[in-house]
Amino acid sequence: MNLAYRDIRHNLLRFVLTCFGLSLLLGIVITMTGIYRGALDDALRLVRATNPDLWIVEASTNGPFAESSRISGDTREMVARIYGVERAGAVTYQSVQTEIRDKPLRLFVVGFELGRLGGPRKLVAGRQLLRSHYEIVVDASAGLALGTEIPLGTRGHTFTVVGLTRDEVTSGGDPVAYMTLLDAQQLQFERAPPIARREAARGGASAATDIVNAVVARVSPYVPVADVAASVARWKHLSALTQAQQETLVSKFVIERQRKQLGMFMVLLVIVSAVIIALIIYTLTMDKLRSIATLKLVGAPDRTIIGLIVQQALSMGVVGFLIGLALVIAFRGYFPRRVVLLPDDVAVLFAIVVMVCLAASSLGVRAAVKVDPSKALVG
Repeated sequence: MNLAYRDIRHNLLRFVLTCFGLSLLLGIVITMTGIYRGALDDALRLVRATNPDLWIVEASTNGPFAESSRISGDTREMVARIYGVERAGAVTYQSVQTEIRDKPLRLFVVGFELGRLGGPRKLVAGRQLLRSHYEIVVDASAGLALGTEIPLGTRGHTFTVVGLTRDEVTSGGDPVAYMTLLDAQQLQFERAPPIARREAARGGASAATDIVNAVVARVSPYVPVADVAASVARWKHLSALTQAQQETLVSKFVIERQRKQLGMFMVLLVIVSAVIIALIIYTLTMDKLRSIATLKLVGAPDRTIIGLIVQQALSMGVVGFLIGLALVIAFRGYFPRRVVLLPDDVAVLFAIVVMVCLAASSLGVRAAVKVDPSKALVG
């Protein structure tokens, strides 16, 4: 006879409601873990989209994601002539804001050269960019259909959606869009007509617009990447970062604050869960002190009573965790941020929940062990 099972059956409604409430709390912990993994995956997905071996950026910077980087557009031609470089492409990155049908839309725009590195990897609908101007490929999370026209820039140029990608968003959740380098540079440097006329009247010189944020290069497998990076470093105005270095910068600096915030909330919620489980187990134990005293009076060993309390605590934690996990899996598609659940993360959280349950049951165990068997004879 399992005493924990019989006691749960006796108080089934309270046990079910407690597990459901606990599942919501643990579900939030699981969701926060998934949101962090999703943000990290989104940030690295953008870095890995072009799959280069080297990122050539402005000297003494960690650009283009960790900090600003601005280099001349002809740098791509210089890099392409370095021994060992198979392919090279110039890219720009910028955030833009617009409105579609009176609704705000924020995009992270990647400008790249047609036929070179930097463009979208795989489309789920539509086609790649073919024209030099006014075509755009957008992630499906933006909610735009093929053929949608998007007004962008101070002059209101209209870009037509010709292709859709999937799961290509920034660490902040903004959909990634791809356009030609010329369009991206025009979008970044063009001025509104009144401002342009005022500058012309003042005799101001027009600013250079052939500026890019980075040059991405793919190196021959027969040439060490470090040798090519050293060749780039000979130009004092440039720095070269390997793909591994760029991913480290993104994972450690770009989303570091977000990781700390989510980690803090997760720790607080785990502590709250432990307190709730401890209070519930303690309350349940106090409700059946006379039954525990009776068990002691008839000769039940302490390990039987301890097992009763620990099994109930583990049952609440495990059932609550499984229900919370099921809810997160069922509804993660409705979250505004992408939730990525890794088996390793779920296993670690489950182990933490088990340890929390064992620790939380200590209050109930202590109260039960101290019960005097004579209380079973008190009316």
